[in-house]
Amino acid sequence: MYLIGCKPTTLAMGTIKTLNKWANKHSYFPLDLLRIALGVFLFIKGISFISNTEILMELFKPIQNMAGGMLIIHYVAPAHFVGGTLIAFGLLTRWTIIAQLPILIGAIAINFVGEMNTTNLTLAVITLFVCIFFLIYGSGKRSLDYYFKMQK
Repeated sequence: MYLIGCKPTTLAMGTIKTLNKWANKHSYFPLDLLRIALGVFLFIKGISFISNTEILMELFKPIQNMAGGMLIIHYVAPAHFVGGTLIAFGLLTRWTIIAQLPILIGAIAINFVGEMNTTNLTLAVITLFVCIFFLIYGSGKRSLDYYFKMQK
C-alpha cells in the first residue's frame, strides 16, 4: 500500500530509521548485555555443533530423509558461529538475526516432529523471542552499528 508520495522502500527505510532513533534514545546497559549474551550463546552453540557433529546429526534425525537435509546441517553451525559473533559485537544485528530466525523456527518444529526435548524446546523458544526483540529494537547504542553510524 502506497502512502502519498512514498514508495514502499522509502517507507521501510523510514521505519527502520525511526526504530533506530527510538532505540538509541532508550538504550539501556542491561539490554546491551542481553544482546551480548545472545551472541555468546549462539557462538557457543555454533562451536558445539562444529566440534560435535554427532549431536547436530541426532537433532536433525527427524528430517534426515528430506531434500536439502544435509544443506541445512551445513548452514546451522556456521550461521550460529558467525551470527553469534556479529550479534555480540552489534554489527549487522538485524540482518544476522534474520538469518537466525529460520534455524530457531526449525529448532522449535523439530521438537514436534521428532522426540520432544523440553530443554531444547525451551531454549529455542526463549532465543527466538529474544531475537525477535532485537530484530525490532536493533543493536542499541553500545554496538559497532552505532559506532560506524556516528563515524559518517
